Amino acid sequence: MQVLKFGGSSVANAKNMNQVVSIVLEAVKKEPLVLVLSAMGGVTDALLQTGSLAEAGNESYQQVLKGLEQKHLDAVRELLPIQQQSACLSQVKQKFNELEAISDGVFLLGELSDRTRDRMVSYGEILSSLIMAAKFQSIPVEQLWVDSRNLIKTNSHHGNALVDFGKTNQLIKDYLSKNPCSLYVTPGFIASDQLGHTTTLGRGGSDYTAAIYAAAIQASVVEIWTDVSGMMTADPRLVANARPIQHISYQEAMELSHFGAKIIYPPTIQPVMTAHIPVWVKNTFAAQEHGTLIENGTSINDNIIRGISSVNKISLLSLEGSGMVGIPGFSKRLFEALANQSVNVILITQSSSEHSICVGINEADTEKAKAAIDLMFSHEIQTGRVEPLKVEKGLSIVALVGEQMKSHPGISGKMFGVLGRNGINVRAIAQGSSEKNISAVLSSIDVQKAINVLHEEFFETTYKQLNVFVAGTGNVGGKLLAQLQKQYQYLLEHLRLQIRVVGLANSKSILVQEEGIDLDNWKSGLEAAPLGTIHQFVEQIRTLNLRNSVFVDVTANAEVAAVYGKLLTRSISVVACNKIACSSSFSAYQLLKQQAREYNAKFLFETNVGAGLPVIGTLTDLLRSGDAISKIQAVLSGTLNFVFNNYNGSKPFAQVVRQAQAEGYTEPDPRLDLGGTDVMRKIMILARESGRQIEMDDISNEYFLPASCFEGSVEDFYAEMEKQESHFKAIYDAAAAKNCKLKFVAAYENGKAAVGLQHIPAESDFYHLYGKDNLVLFYTERYPEQPLVVKGAGAGADVTASGVFADIIRVARV
Repeated sequence: MQVLKFGGSSVANAKNMNQVVSIVLEAVKKEPLVLVLSAMGGVTDALLQTGSLAEAGNESYQQVLKGLEQKHLDAVRELLPIQQQSACLSQVKQKFNELEAISDGVFLLGELSDRTRDRMVSYGEILSSLIMAAKFQSIPVEQLWVDSRNLIKTNSHHGNALVDFGKTNQLIKDYLSKNPCSLYVTPGFIASDQLGHTTTLGRGGSDYTAAIYAAAIQASVVEIWTDVSGMMTADPRLVANARPIQHISYQEAMELSHFGAKIIYPPTIQPVMTAHIPVWVKNTFAAQEHGTLIENGTSINDNIIRGISSVNKISLLSLEGSGMVGIPGFSKRLFEALANQSVNVILITQSSSEHSICVGINEADTEKAKAAIDLMFSHEIQTGRVEPLKVEKGLSIVALVGEQMKSHPGISGKMFGVLGRNGINVRAIAQGSSEKNISAVLSSIDVQKAINVLHEEFFETTYKQLNVFVAGTGNVGGKLLAQLQKQYQYLLEHLRLQIRVVGLANSKSILVQEEGIDLDNWKSGLEAAPLGTIHQFVEQIRTLNLRNSVFVDVTANAEVAAVYGKLLTRSISVVACNKIACSSSFSAYQLLKQQAREYNAKFLFETNVGAGLPVIGTLTDLLRSGDAISKIQAVLSGTLNFVFNNYNGSKPFAQVVRQAQAEGYTEPDPRLDLGGTDVMRKIMILARESGRQIEMDDISNEYFLPASCFEGSVEDFYAEMEKQESHFKAIYDAAAAKNCKLKFVAAYENGKAAVGLQHIPAESDFYHLYGKDNLVLFYTERYPEQPLVVKGAGAGADVTASGVFADIIRVARV
C-alpha cells in the first residue's frame, strides 16, 4: 500500500483538484493507497482569522465565513457532474452551519480557547477531503472517506498535539483490515484526544498525517505532492540558481526542514525513517519531473553539501559570568527555565571555558524567555556571579547541510571564509558531532546575501557572479562598459565569471537595476533615471547588499573618492581610476588600505599610474617576492609626452595641447597635466607603494608653465598659452640646440621625489619614447644596474578602461 498527500495549493480550486484526481487514478492502478489531503489553499488562515475576529467581537467574521462557504460550493459545482452535486453541496452547507454556530458562540463569549480553535480549523481538511471523496465516487472509483480523528490519537495539547503511536498504529491497522478498499480518502492535520476532542498536529501537519498512516501500514512509499519539484539546494525565492535535490537522506532532510526548508514538515521524517519507508516529494503541476526522493541512504555525488537553509526571526540569548565556570547544573537550569515556558531552543553554543552559553530561540518567545531566565538566575545576577542576560534580536540562522561533510575537512573554513570576504559577520556558530550541519547566526539583513554566496561557493561551479557599480560614464567609463559588454561571453566561457553591471552614476543621475543593466541601452536608461548624488548611489549599493560587489570609480572627482571608506567597511571592493584618494594625505591613503585588509575587500588602483600598464602590479610583485626598491625613474604623463613629441615650434604650443585634449589624453583641466600635478601624484603613489611615507609637499616640481597660465578658467588658460608662445618656443629651442628632446621626468631615490622638464640626450632610455608612451625604470636590489622596464601607452580612454577592466577581474579572482 502507498500513501499520497496533496498540499493546499494542489487542492486550491477545482482545476487543481482535477489534476490530483489524474495523479491518484494512475497511482491506484499499481496498488491501494491512502490519500491524505490538506485544506484548500488559504482556508486554514481564513478559519483562524474567523476565530480571531469573532473573539474580538468583530461581526465581519460572518463575511469571512460566507466567502469560505462560497469558495467550497463553487469547487463542488465545477468539480462534480450536476446530477451528483446535491449530496456534496448539502454536506458542505451542513459543515458551514456547524462552523457558524461555533463562531457565534465565540463571538458571544468573547473567548477562543485552544480546543475551540482546533475544532474550527479542522473543518478545512474535512471539507476538502469530503469534496475529493465525492469526486472519486462520481467517476466512479471504489473509495472510503476516513475521519482521521477516529484513528489518530494524541494528548490534549491543542495546536501541536503529540501522537500516541501505540494506539494510533493499532487503530489504523484494525480499520484498514476490516474495511478493505483500493482508495482511502482522509483529512490531514487533524486527530483527537482520549476524550474524542479534536486536536491538530501543528501547521504543516498533513505531511505528518501521511507519515503516521505510512508507518502504521508499512507503506511501500509516501508521496508528498506540492507546488514545487521537490526540495531545492536553497530557497528559490532567494537564490535564482537554486537547483532540485534528486536524492537526500532522512537525516539531511530533517536538518533542512528544521532549518526552514518548508517543503516538508519536520516531524514527518521520524515515523517513516524508523520504518525505512522512502518519501518522494513531487510537483502536482509537473508530475513528470523527478522531484526529491528521501530514503535511508543516498549515493555519493560531487556535492559535499546537500542544501542550504535558513530560519528567520531569531533571538540570541547569552548568559555569561565567572560564576558559571566549573559549577555543574547551570545549563540544566537554563534549559529548564525555557522548557517550563514551552520555549523551543533552535541552536545552542557554549564556550569551552564554561564562561558563557548562548541559545537561539524564536523571536516571538523572547520576552517570556528573558523573564524566565532572569527569575531562575536572579540570585546569581544580584550577587554579580552572572551578568544580566544579553538579548539580540533581528537575527537569522543559515545552515549548511550534508552527510558527506564529516569526511571532507575544510568545509567550515570555506563557509566562513566566503562569508567574511563578503562582509557578513557571524554572531554564533554551532556544529553537531555528526557533522551533518554547520549553522551560523547572522544579521537578518545579510541572509539573502549569505545564502547566495554560499550557494555560489558550494553549488555553482559553472560561474562566479560579480556585481559592478560604475561611477563615471564619460570617455573612459563609456569605453569600459563597451569592453565589459564585448567580453561578457568570453569571461563566462573561459573564466567562469559573470560580470553584471548593476549600477551606473554620472554627475546628475543614478541607474540601479538589481537584475543587471542592459549594456546595449545603458545611455537611454541613465538619461531616463532619477536624479541623485554619489552619496545616494553609495547608500543604494549598501542597501542592496549584493554578493561580490565592486565599486568602480572612473571619475576625477574628490567627492567620489571620499566615499571609498563607506564601501570598504561593508566589504565592497573598490577599483579606482581616480587618483585623488591615493594621492591625498598619507594617513587617508593608509586608512583605506587598512580598511580593505580589515574588511576583506580589495582596493585596487592600477590605472592611477600608467593607465593600462602593469606598473603598480609589477612593483607589488617585486616587493612581495622580497626585492627592495632603490630608485624609480619614469616618464609618467602620456599627455606631456604626446605634447612634447608633437611640439617643434611649427605650430603653437596651445594648439598641440588642444589636440591632446581632443584625443582624450588630458585631464578635464589640462593644467593638472602640464603643471606637473598629475605626475607628482603618480610618483607619490609609487613611492608609497614602495613603502615610503611621503606627502605632496615633499615632492619638488620644476614648473615650465608661466604662473599666469594657472589663473582663470580652462579657456583663459588656452588664451594665456597663446600669449606665451615665445616662452614655449624658447624651451624647445634650448633642448634642440643640445640635440636633446624634452621629457617631463619623475624620479624617486633615497626617500625623495622630484618632477620636472628635462633635456634628454640620445643615449637615454627616455629619448626614444614616442607618442603617448610611458616608461618606468625600477632599480632594485635584484636590478641594480640594468633596471626592470615597463613601457607602453600611458594615456587614452581605451587603454585606461582596459586597466580598470583588469582590476575588476583581479577582484573576482580572490
